[in-house]
Amino acid sequence: MSYEDAVVENDDAISAEKSDNQFVTFSVEGELFAAPMAPVQEIIRVPELARVPLAPASLLGLSNLRGRVLPIVNLRRIFGLPDIANTDSTRALVINLGTPMGFVVDRVASVIAVDEETIESVAGISSSIDTDLLTGVVKNADGEMVMILDFGRLVAGEFASAVAGSKGAGGAGVEQAMHNADEAEEEASDELQLVSFTVDGQEYAAEIASVQEIVQVPARTVLVPNMPGHVLGLMTLRERLLPLVSLRVMLGLPRMTVDETQRIVVLGLAGGQTVGVVADSVDEVLRIPHNEVERMPSLLSKSGELEEVSSVCRLDGGKRLVSVLDTARMFDNAALKSVLAQAARPESKVSDSEEQDNEDLDSIEDDEQVVVFRLGEEEFGVPIAAVHEIVRVPEKLTHVPKAPHFVEGVINLRGAVLPVIDQRRRLGLADLERNDRQRIMVYAFNNTRTGFIVDAVTEVLKIPKNAIERTPSLSGEQQRILGRIANLENQKRMIMLLDPMALLSDTEVAKISAIE
Repeated sequence: MSYEDAVVENDDAISAEKSDNQFVTFSVEGELFAAPMAPVQEIIRVPELARVPLAPASLLGLSNLRGRVLPIVNLRRIFGLPDIANTDSTRALVINLGTPMGFVVDRVASVIAVDEETIESVAGISSSIDTDLLTGVVKNADGEMVMILDFGRLVAGEFASAVAGSKGAGGAGVEQAMHNADEAEEEASDELQLVSFTVDGQEYAAEIASVQEIVQVPARTVLVPNMPGHVLGLMTLRERLLPLVSLRVMLGLPRMTVDETQRIVVLGLAGGQTVGVVADSVDEVLRIPHNEVERMPSLLSKSGELEEVSSVCRLDGGKRLVSVLDTARMFDNAALKSVLAQAARPESKVSDSEEQDNEDLDSIEDDEQVVVFRLGEEEFGVPIAAVHEIVRVPEKLTHVPKAPHFVEGVINLRGAVLPVIDQRRRLGLADLERNDRQRIMVYAFNNTRTGFIVDAVTEVLKIPKNAIERTPSLSGEQQRILGRIANLENQKRMIMLLDPMALLSDTEVAKISAIE
């Protein structure tokens, strides 16, 4: 459901001019309540929501209201009432309590004017809810009792576990994660870091330094006349035109129709140019010791048949081969240079009016590069600098006796023991049966590497920093682990940014490091 569907235009309940003695009335489970009109900003239909792990059960999720992150709370759950399906009458009252919050009610009734002297005490009234949440009662024109709800007290009680001092949540941990990743990078200077992808069942890879983003296939591309078969056309990415090429065709493999299951690997080339390479799927982020990487024999390279491949990685004792592409050589041809030049022309850029809301997109310094993954229907992201590797989940994890209860098992990652934790369980989500889309994201906790299983890794994105904000403080644990959110209004997406260093306590890291 889009925002346009969610907002109630010209609703009778908010059409009257606000005054101090006006209240909006609404019902929950057949009982009438009222809220002062002054802090009521809007009344909307219940929008699409991003579910937030580790938040109180009363929080239905977060929505995007005209570029603003809006928490949506279920009053039924706060009152201890059973959930019911939304109906045509279900609404959310958007109330400003220092920060706007939406409260779902069964039905909005009307706006009433109340003289202060007619407000009665709640003492002795019979109600299904805690009377401590009420400031008084009044009677409407029909003589029905209407309870005035204290939303400030309600929120303070429901979200009391939110850490008051969480102002810097989600920042220090991310910096620590990046610092740990930098240390790991220094220690692993004898390794080659790659992004691997599959084309026609074969594994290929590009050095991660040349990979700028990994994005989904767009709904529309623009064809370029008189181009060779491997040039698929142009797409719009971040308000710029990006040439698309088919890796299948470039490698002499059977052509396949481009669809939403494939991914586009955005590579940076010399001169600041970029090109999108269409792959069947993006599989892993790998760190390969240089002694497992062999240069392509010069005889094969010079023959022209394998000139795109610079080296081959021998993994799993030589049972698995990954061809590393020489991106500079691959795209050093006149046809593609023509397309790149066309995409780089000033007239290929979007107009100033289209760019107005995203004026900082062009500055790399104003972007944060994140790996996006899914847990259920929700999207999460972590800074790419904090991700040590991304690998497949093996058919079976080895269970270690006396291992901490939160460790699913261990795997052998190129001779090293890697403890593995289920990210779903860590965030209090339901278990998911193992499948081939799942991946293990490896983070470095000081010198201890630990893997977390996620449902799927979908893309690598550059997110403008002005699209990232603090999430509302909903619980202490949530604010620590999920302290930031990327609100991509134009794409109608919200990506919860996870702080990997907050996933484990120092005690838990010590227990994991003891696993041999």
